[in-house]
Amino acid sequence: METTNKTVFVPQIRKQANSTEAISTETMSWLLSSPSYGGLPWALIIPIIAKRYGRKVPFIILWIVTIVCVLLFYFSTSVTELLISGFLQGMNPSIQFTVAIMVLTEYTSPKYRGIFLTLKSATVFWGVWISNAIGTFYHWKNIGILIFICSIYNMSILFWPESPVWLATKGRFEECAKCHRWLKGDCEDSEEELKQLINSQKENLRRKQERQLDKQKHCVMKLYYSITDKGFYKPLMFCLLTICLYHFSGKMACIGYAIDIIQKITVSESTAYQGMLVLDGVTVLGMYIGVFLNKFLKRRTLLLGSSCVGVMFLYILSIYLYLVHLKVISENKYLTLFILTGFSVTISCGPMIMCFCLASEMTPVKCRSLFLAVYALLSNIVMAAVLNIFPYLFIYFNSHGSFLCCAITSSVFISILYKVLPETKNKTILEIEKCFSDKNNVSKEEVELLNLNKVCD
Repeated sequence: METTNKTVFVPQIRKQANSTEAISTETMSWLLSSPSYGGLPWALIIPIIAKRYGRKVPFIILWIVTIVCVLLFYFSTSVTELLISGFLQGMNPSIQFTVAIMVLTEYTSPKYRGIFLTLKSATVFWGVWISNAIGTFYHWKNIGILIFICSIYNMSILFWPESPVWLATKGRFEECAKCHRWLKGDCEDSEEELKQLINSQKENLRRKQERQLDKQKHCVMKLYYSITDKGFYKPLMFCLLTICLYHFSGKMACIGYAIDIIQKITVSESTAYQGMLVLDGVTVLGMYIGVFLNKFLKRRTLLLGSSCVGVMFLYILSIYLYLVHLKVISENKYLTLFILTGFSVTISCGPMIMCFCLASEMTPVKCRSLFLAVYALLSNIVMAAVLNIFPYLFIYFNSHGSFLCCAITSSVFISILYKVLPETKNKTILEIEKCFSDKNNVSKEEVELLNLNKVCD
């Protein structure tokens, strides 16, 4: 919700000061990208905490940090304090890229995995829509009250059971069984999953004890071989390509800079606020349409098909705005919003929800924490860079040129993904891992992890 705060409070602060210099373009770009930059160190720290202390602890830390950020946001009197609040809130995107993936794959039954993964992505943007609505009709600091109320609700974190998978990896099998039954019940399928999980981890712990003497000697080499293994860097590359497709399409930047973009195109402040709320609404609608389509379409089909249609809208918008710029045709605000709506719906159906879904499915069981740490670090860098650069695209290339840049770069990523992205629907994590590894290089340990993959899947 941190990005959407800035969507509405930057124009309000400028209006109150009666000057755009109250918050310059450079400062605005840093305000929107600050959570991403602030999340860089957390991307490395959080997976280590989750591996050593469990999945609950990072969320408890996030809850405390969020309360501090909300108080700083609400009582802020300067842009510097808002920047600090944004940097501190950087823990939130890093958690979404790391521990949230662990929780949604370890706490939920395989039967409901896809529903939870896509619904989670879609539901987050309800907060974006509601907070933008509050900022449109009331003072922007009232958004802080909403976040604080949500933070009180998040006290439920304290009562979460620990991840059964994490407890099993620590040899705490009695607690593992108790939490597993609390989360998934004690039906026959659930009990079979629990049995497979415990047996797999007992074998893993036995092998770890045998290798304990050589642990320090081989630590660096193990890290090197993990990173250079095809089962690590190939899915990482595909995950990053999907996240680049999403961000370079300009969708996240359009959410953050919605008011400035629409006002520059339509030259109307009221249209800008109305357009922002309409686009937020169709974004949420598009994401739920994507959740529905995800049940029937393959992952590749949904991602690439919706992306192609979205890029088509970008090309149409660029050509239309260029003709308006040349004064060949007159600008029609309803037509502009219609094209932006088409772009928002299609990108929401695909890249916005599929990035998280594909990252969850392609995350390998081996070196899970390391994989997610690298993925979160690079994803935050991409998001921060795009949010930082986007306002300057509008300054130097105008609106038509900016959307053309987004269309061209998105087309490049779509072409690459079309050639290399594997299908992951209805496959176990082990089956997906084998797609990235040499057929003759599948270890005995990977085969023994088949049952655990079904639980983590």
